[in-house]
Amino acid sequence: MPFSARLAKIILILCFLPAAAVTGAMAQSGPDEGLRRDVEFLSDSLCTGRKTGTAGSSAASFYIIHHLRSLGYEVRVEAFGTSSGAVGHNIIGFKPGFTGRALLLMASYDGLGKIGGRFYPGADSNASGTAALLSLAERFKDRSDLVLAFVDGHNANLSGAEALKLSLGKVKLRMVASLDILGSTLAPPDEFWKNYLIVLGGAPFRISLEKAGAGLHLYYDYYGSRSFTDLFYRKVSDHKVFLDRGIPVLMFTSGITLNTNREGDTWRTLDFPVFAKRVEAIGNWLENQ
Repeated sequence: MPFSARLAKIILILCFLPAAAVTGAMAQSGPDEGLRRDVEFLSDSLCTGRKTGTAGSSAASFYIIHHLRSLGYEVRVEAFGTSSGAVGHNIIGFKPGFTGRALLLMASYDGLGKIGGRFYPGADSNASGTAALLSLAERFKDRSDLVLAFVDGHNANLSGAEALKLSLGKVKLRMVASLDILGSTLAPPDEFWKNYLIVLGGAPFRISLEKAGAGLHLYYDYYGSRSFTDLFYRKVSDHKVFLDRGIPVLMFTSGITLNTNREGDTWRTLDFPVFAKRVEAIGNWLENQ
């Protein structure tokens, strides 16, 4: 199907879906089911892996925008170019009127798409982080000091993060929470605990994080490795542009697995009950920030 025809089909589907069908009806089905619905859609073949500049990426962006607007957020979509010539789109949600120092919640929503005809669903990387951010958007829909950023171009040399840095250059940020790969329990830091969450940059906030932990075992480094902690916290993640500005960043993750960036990264491999606990813990912590 040509790009334009596929895009038109996607728009029609999303425009005529009622808000509850797209965003979840969370109160009726539980938080894990809402997360499951979002991840299933974002990793479905309709989104074709969400590669920047594709119709599948547009499908994902329309889904996110529809969700945010249904919750009463003002939405700003900002285009940027990549080195390959593709056009990416960052999605920023906010409540108007706040003039203080904001807390930024961010997650990348793009994926690898199709490579050589092979489909990479990207359920955990990073449909899970995107679904977590959508869930938090619903929980904090009445809070005006949050800025929500759904970042494109992670797999295009972090080009979306660079564009976001410029876009938010005049916004006073007191802290950033970055949501990146949150749905799996296939590679726990400790073989005895699958109820876990990794919080890079979280050591100074250990007391408040432990209180908010929802029964999870929290880890503050990446599998006990200083080099891997530095790699994922400071070098290859979208939030690095804010670390470079001296803004405190907490990166919430469950870590990469053998499915990451492979065809096997499907929604069926995720542990949604534990995933929901992680989102709950992040939300509990944000309540007091």
